[in-house]
Amino acid sequence: MNGDDALTTYRGKRHFDRTGEPRGGRAPAEDAPHFVVQIHDASTLHFDFRLEVDGVLKSWSVPKGPSADPHDKRLAMPTEDHPLEYREFEGVIPAGEYGAGTVIVWDEGSYRPLPGRRNRGRTFGEALEHGHVSFWLDGSKLHGGYALTRFRSGGAGEREAWLLVKENDERAEEHGAPDARRARSVLSGRTLGRVAEEAAEGGERR
Repeated sequence: MNGDDALTTYRGKRHFDRTGEPRGGRAPAEDAPHFVVQIHDASTLHFDFRLEVDGVLKSWSVPKGPSADPHDKRLAMPTEDHPLEYREFEGVIPAGEYGAGTVIVWDEGSYRPLPGRRNRGRTFGEALEHGHVSFWLDGSKLHGGYALTRFRSGGAGEREAWLLVKENDERAEEHGAPDARRARSVLSGRTLGRVAEEAAEGGERR
């Protein structure tokens, strides 16, 4: 599936004349693929973890946020693919729109796939389809190896579910994600509260 086809679900949930979210259409970069972690104060406060794969951002909702501690196994629930431009999106999704609420970019950077016996001979996208990938993050806040593993495939009334876990490497630490309401954007230095205040004042920046 090409990137444009992969965004059908994303576009079908949004009214782009009402929300500042990007519609998508950027060609994939030729350098290292990127990742982004956004904090989203929607119906529930959560982190969104996204990896650039095959021209889109593969996305998971991570309620407790990524952890630098290998002992923490973070639940990651897959969501629809997002356009590459979404890694720069920060602002307020209006009430009545899908995912209404405030978004900040907590971390972003590049990543590279890590070799593994389970995925020998597969592309990163193929490995994701088979339910396990390992990768190295080079972000402003997240560093080192991580793994995403599917432990429930969905069906029979159950949602598909994954685990996001830090590898036990030299970049491992003994702390989890920050307090989401106090955390600051890596792009603008703003908190969720500040972004919401600026939107209410008519000074929201996108």
